[in-house]
Amino acid sequence: MMRAFLLFWSALWTVSLPLIRGYLRKRAKKDPLYAQHLPERFGRYENPRKGAVWFHAVSLGEVRSAVPLMRAMLEAGEHLLITCFTPAGRREAEKVFAGEAVQVVWVPLELERCFKRFFQAFAPKLGLVMEVEIWPRMVQSARDHGVPLLMCNAGYPLNSMMRDRGFPLRPAVMRRFAGALVKSELQRERFREVGVEPIFVTGELRFDQPIPPAHLEKGAAALAALVRGRPVIGLASIVEGEEELILSAIARALTELTPRPLIVLVPRAPERFAPVAEALTKMGVNFARRSELFDKDLTLKAPADIDLLLGDSIGEMYFYLSMTDRVLVGGGFTPKGSHNIIEPLALGKPVVVGPDISTIEYPAVEAIRAGVCLQVGPEQVLRAFSAEGWAGPTPDQITAFLAEHSGGTRRAMEALHPWLQK
Repeated sequence: MMRAFLLFWSALWTVSLPLIRGYLRKRAKKDPLYAQHLPERFGRYENPRKGAVWFHAVSLGEVRSAVPLMRAMLEAGEHLLITCFTPAGRREAEKVFAGEAVQVVWVPLELERCFKRFFQAFAPKLGLVMEVEIWPRMVQSARDHGVPLLMCNAGYPLNSMMRDRGFPLRPAVMRRFAGALVKSELQRERFREVGVEPIFVTGELRFDQPIPPAHLEKGAAALAALVRGRPVIGLASIVEGEEELILSAIARALTELTPRPLIVLVPRAPERFAPVAEALTKMGVNFARRSELFDKDLTLKAPADIDLLLGDSIGEMYFYLSMTDRVLVGGGFTPKGSHNIIEPLALGKPVVVGPDISTIEYPAVEAIRAGVCLQVGPEQVLRAFSAEGWAGPTPDQITAFLAEHSGGTRRAMEALHPWLQK
């Protein structure tokens, strides 16, 4: 079955190449990096270095979750190869590891000839696919070239698992990985049910993410200049399908709550910065964009009397979060699921999420159980804005939760030791 599927898969990608090229050209109109280094998409690379530990981190979030483990690999004397698909991921990897023993390239397209060139060029000693990126040709080509490829920081959402029971092809591909480093005992059982072996419970790497000190320093300075004793509510990683709900809650908070809060709103996707700004203008909200209010280094240009700061930048989430008293993390009011709650918790901030936490089942379930995270429905969003709606956890509760769930990097290095020695 797998051989027949791979033939079909390759044929599908081959006939789709004009569409893929058109997609890259279209995306390049907004981000020119999509159109750069195009030979890499077809497995042709300049000055490839063989024998690296290969991380596939498709975009920005996956790169950031991998940074602690990448750092540990470098400290162990390994050199790294990082493949990405999006410009956001590539830029982050190049920025974080500038001047180090790291190569950052585009991942090849899902074609046998492209991955054959890739493995001949780099011959990685080990491959780690961050989160759960199931690409059949990548997985099969790694097996064909004798490269152990493991899922890393992996989770298997319940809705995906239920869907796969009626369409077993995805589990068949997952069984072709050399193993999996998973986030929790529950995830171990789910991966084991579909036949993945061996499985190592290593936890969530994001608990070990470094926090940029400069972001905290600049956030403290902005807090002193902008807040003036008001409570500060963070709305982080808000996505398109829930913007109307969140904007309605903002309007109510600014008119009904006393004292009136300062709101820090950070849309998830850069393409939403302008539409959200336009909506805020129509609502009559007194707001300013980060790009208008701060220099590139996050220094405040001048004090401003505003009710809302619109975070129209990427890579500066800790700066925004450092100013807040509590944070609502977006995504959970859509079927696509909630985004990362670990960043606000790492700064000691109580967190609120929406109904759909399938994408962050671990650690969201544990965080809700520990009382450091509150789950609300659409009609309860305003509870996130006020201590009267939810008093929130004590700092000691958050500290204890973080201590219990950190250490994923160490456990991952221990699990990978045999492959690294080979």
